[in-house]
Amino acid sequence: MPNRIENLLKQITQLEDELGATLRERQQQISYHLKGKRVEFEDSIGRTHKKLKTSLFQTLFVDRPQNIITAPIIYGMAIPLVIMDIFISFYQYTCFPIYGMARVKRGAYFIFDRDQLRYLNIVQKINCQYCAYGNGLMAYASEIIARTEQYFCPIKHAKKRLGAHPLYLEFTEFGDAENFKSELIKLRKALREANDDSIN
Repeated sequence: MPNRIENLLKQITQLEDELGATLRERQQQISYHLKGKRVEFEDSIGRTHKKLKTSLFQTLFVDRPQNIITAPIIYGMAIPLVIMDIFISFYQYTCFPIYGMARVKRGAYFIFDRDQLRYLNIVQKINCQYCAYGNGLMAYASEIIARTEQYFCPIKHAKKRLGAHPLYLEFTEFGDAENFKSELIKLRKALREANDDSIN
């Protein structure tokens, strides 16, 4: 059974690599490339983007004016998000070194590049940056909590779990008392070597 799981994990990794290569091909078709953190488009694409830019008036009052009504609710969520960010970051920076765990690299989860798209107006860019922050924070927090779970209780649930994080696949089987202690040592050791460098 462990061999089958290892084979499946290798297949998943191969599929992720294949997906990454396909996405890079798609980037080339759209004629942009990354130069550090900067996205560069061909000149003709950049000019087309400028022409296709939606006016601020149309975004606010024509396309979906009801978005203005819900804006205070959506942007009000920034307060709990920032508080969560502060607390989860404080937790990992203080506790992970004590546990001997590698810290989660923030930059791998927070990506702000949509402001470079010329076909977006200022409101659309602000919205995109806000969504990038919120989703980046959720992914960042999820990885911190996943590593914590792997350190303290790396046991699969008896019931199928939706939205399980990638580390969960390596957890011990529910009820496998014989292998729990040895697996716990191995999984804790893996956390010392964990890194986010594999993210493209």
